[in-house]
Order: sequence, then C-alpha cells, then structure tokens
Amino acid sequence: MSGWWAYLEERTRREVDADVLRDRRLSAIRSVWEAMRPLGLGLHEAERVVHWRYEMLGDQVQRTPADPLDVPSLAARAAALSGRVVAVEALWDGDTVHDWFVLLVAVLDGPDGEGHLATVYQRRGYPAGAAAAAAGRALASHLGVPFHFASPDVPDDEAPRWRTGQRLTEGP
Repeated sequence: MSGWWAYLEERTRREVDADVLRDRRLSAIRSVWEAMRPLGLGLHEAERVVHWRYEMLGDQVQRTPADPLDVPSLAARAAALSGRVVAVEALWDGDTVHDWFVLLVAVLDGPDGEGHLATVYQRRGYPAGAAAAAAGRALASHLGVPFHFASPDVPDDEAPRWRTGQRLTEGP
C-alpha cells in the first residue's frame, strides 16, 4: 500500500493523516479514493491504503470511544428522544470499513419512529451480537418494554424488524 501512498500529493497525505489521527476513517478513504481514482485505484484499495496508515500511525490515533452500553447511559439517550419508547431493538448492519456491527435502537410510539441508542462493533473477543443483546435486554427491562433481536447469533441485515412482527400480529 505504500506504493499508492507515494503517488498522493503531499497536501492529500497530510489531510489523510489528519483524518486518520482523528479516527475519521471514511473521510480519509474518500480523500485517497478521489485523489487516486484517475490512476485506477478502486474503493477497496483506498480502504487498504487508509488501513495501512492506521497501522503506521498506531498509538497516535485518537480512537473514537465506543458507545456506552450501561443502562444509565442508554436510558439517558432514550429519554432524550422525542417520543415514548415502546420497544428496544437490536439489528445487524454492516459496511466495508467496519464489517458487521449491531445497532441498538429505541422504537418510538410514532408511526415509524426510532432513535439510535448505540452502535456495537465486532472486535476480537467481543461478539457484537452478544454485547448488544445483553445491553438491549437490560435497557428494555429497565424501561418495561419488549426487547427484539431477530438474529443475535448470525449477522443478518434482512431479519424481521419489531414493527413488522407487530403489524403481523395485529392484522390488517
């Protein structure tokens, strides 16, 4: 990847390193990709260049802290949402940067409303599904609402959502 790095203008290298040091991975990838696309660099290669910079800069990177998963923090986030929480739901999502991760959301009483509570990323020795399920169950219990996680053990971004299940049980 250092070969591609050498082709970047100095200004772009400084911008990419500044983004990496602030843990702004997507912005860094966009900068590399836009600068090198005319030379045939694809998005996947741009991601690898930025990953290489993360490795090179190592401990200097100011990592974004993980979203808190303790009940008081999650309850405070839920209380700040506009609407009454009727359920807590965990659902898989993914992208090319983070691979699979779990979103923890509060389902609100509006027709399709929901509010983001936390994003739980997979890490070595830290299964996102199990961590999100434990936090979601604890929060749901605290709030006295149902918890829903259609696929806690296997990443599935097309698993049925809580509202879909509710509509099916309520009928037309």
